[in-house]
Amino acid sequence: MGTPAIKIGTGIRTVAVGALLIYMGSAVLLAAQTPSVRKPGTNPKAGNASAIKEGASLFRANCSPCHGLSAKGGGRGPDLTTGYFAHGSSDKEIFNTITQGVPGTDMPANTFEDSETWALIAYIRSRSANAGPRVLPGDAAKGKMIFLGAGNCAQCHMVNGAGGRLGPDLSRVGAARSAAYLKESVREPDKELSNGMLDPNRFYGLPMLYEKVTVVTNSGETIVGVPRNEDTFSIQLLDQDERLRFLLKKDLKEVREERKSLMPAYTEDMLSATELQDLVAYLASLGRK
Repeated sequence: MGTPAIKIGTGIRTVAVGALLIYMGSAVLLAAQTPSVRKPGTNPKAGNASAIKEGASLFRANCSPCHGLSAKGGGRGPDLTTGYFAHGSSDKEIFNTITQGVPGTDMPANTFEDSETWALIAYIRSRSANAGPRVLPGDAAKGKMIFLGAGNCAQCHMVNGAGGRLGPDLSRVGAARSAAYLKESVREPDKELSNGMLDPNRFYGLPMLYEKVTVVTNSGETIVGVPRNEDTFSIQLLDQDERLRFLLKKDLKEVREERKSLMPAYTEDMLSATELQDLVAYLASLGRK
C-alpha cells in the first residue's frame, strides 16, 4: 500500500515541476517576443524629408488651431519656430509634451502613433532649424514699469501673485504666446478673446472667455464684469470692482454677452510704438526659464 502512495506523490511533484517549467518557458518566450516600450532619446526621423512632409500635414490638421498654420503661434499656443520650448527642448521632452500634454495649460495629451509624433517633431525642428537667440526690440525693464505704472495693466492682470483678477493671469504668457500675438492683444484686445475658466456646467464645452458681460436687474441696476460661471438659473460675474456677484436669472431683465474685452484698445495716442515694444519685451520675458 505504501508504494502506490509514493508513486502518486512523485507524480504530483512531477506534474507541478513540469507546469512550472512550461510557465517559465512561456514567460521567457513572451518576453523575447514583446517589443521594448522604451522610447529613443533622439528622433529617429530627424531630417527625413518624407517624415517632415508627414509632420507638416499632421501639424496643419491637429496643431495649427493653437500654434498657427506656420507654427508661429496663435491665440492659444506659443511660437514653435524660435527654437525655445518652455517644457523642455530635447527630442524626448518634446515627445512627452506632445503625448502627455501640459497640465494647467491649453496643451492636451495626444494619441498619435509614435511614428507620427516623431514626424511632428521632425517638422517642428525644420521650422526652427535656423533660429538663433531670440532678440526682441524693446527694453523689458522699461516695459515692466509701463505694466506696473502708466499702462495700468496690473490693475486687471496678475503676474506671480501680484495684480488684478479681471483679466488673464500673465505669469507665464511669454512662454505661452508669441510676441506678435501679445502686440496684437494690446492694440486690438477684442480681436481674439482669451480663454477663461472652464464652466463646470458646460460638459465637454470650451472654457468661458474673458468677455464683457452686462446684466440689468429687475430693479434697474446695471452690472458689468467678466463671467465666472453660468447655468440655466443663475450667472456669476466678477464685476469691475472685483466683487464676485451671484445673480439669479429670474431677477434679471437682461443679460448681454458682448464678445468684447473689458480691456481698452491701446492706440498710439495711449501707448507709442516704442512703449509698445518695451511692454511686449517685458511680457515676452514672463514664464521663460
